[in-house]
Amino acid sequence: MIATIAGWLPAIILPVAAGIQLYKIIKYKKADGVSSLAWTFFAIANLGAYVFAEKYFLIQSILAFLLTAIINFAIAIFAKIYKS
Repeated sequence: MIATIAGWLPAIILPVAAGIQLYKIIKYKKADGVSSLAWTFFAIANLGAYVFAEKYFLIQSILAFLLTAIINFAIAIFAKIYKS
């Protein structure tokens, strides 16, 4: 039971947290203080964690690592676009 909950926490929290950052950048069209390089590294780290976990078809792994990586790359791109 605890392991199941522990598996769902990053699957929910990581993409939601990254999504909040992406939403803010897109809504306000500003990326002051947002490092596109850092978010690119976060995305690469998430891809590495996905491969390392070897749980390629587990929904928690897909949400926590792949979806978060996609959102992280989007943050990096929009941070470049909206950098003042």
